Amino acid sequence: MRKALMLIGLAGILAMGAAMARADDYVLTIKNHRFTPTEIKIPANKRVQITVVNDDPTPEEFESHEMKVEKVIPGKSKAVVRVGPLKPGRYPFFGEFHEATAKGTLVAE
Repeated sequence: MRKALMLIGLAGILAMGAAMARADDYVLTIKNHRFTPTEIKIPANKRVQITVVNDDPTPEEFESHEMKVEKVIPGKSKAVVRVGPLKPGRYPFFGEFHEATAKGTLVAE
């Protein structure tokens, strides 16, 4: 019985670690009103989480009409954006508050 409980506990810890790692699999940074990296590759047909880190002191909105997502990230903070599942293809995104410079592409493959 004791071994079974230890195995269940270990499985729970491993599952928590996998979930935590998944949330940081894709990180997008906003600095000087630009996204870095400008292109992110994700697996097609899977729902993913992207952590958007806003290093600027002003808010920015992560937006994509094609992915049907928009989220405001306050200055000097971060937020998680969930997208997908997406068919294979290229999906542009932009920062609505600084559209001239804040641009990028998500590639589902």
